[in-house]
Amino acid sequence: MTSKVTYLGELRTSSVHLQSGTEILSDAPTDNHGKGEAFSPTDLLANALGSCMISIMAIKSKDLDVNLEGSTVEVTKIMQPEPRKISKIIIVMNLSVAVDEKSKTILERAAMHCPVLLSLNPDIEKEVTFNWK
Repeated sequence: MTSKVTYLGELRTSSVHLQSGTEILSDAPTDNHGKGEAFSPTDLLANALGSCMISIMAIKSKDLDVNLEGSTVEVTKIMQPEPRKISKIIIVMNLSVAVDEKSKTILERAAMHCPVLLSLNPDIEKEVTFNWK
């Protein structure tokens, strides 16, 4: 088992990562009867994409002797109303380092093959922008 989710009431859950004990709270969003005081489950899914992409790039960057520390990823999730689901995720990667074209290609290709991206439904539009220093 990877995690345990407990329903806390008022459309809030607590998810505990069993290996580390780390807890994530989630709320239903305000546009779906919730308080919106924490990430919604669909926010977490979209955020997982950005986190996965930069993590895979960082793994690959070690082979290239490139340090991506300080880089940021901006994540925007767009919902469709019926059926209610994510229709588009926009990822803007702001990379804190200047690299040569070959390294850019290698790192961008790695990001576009992250496990979360490959696991998402193909109906979800993914727009990815890489902004290099």
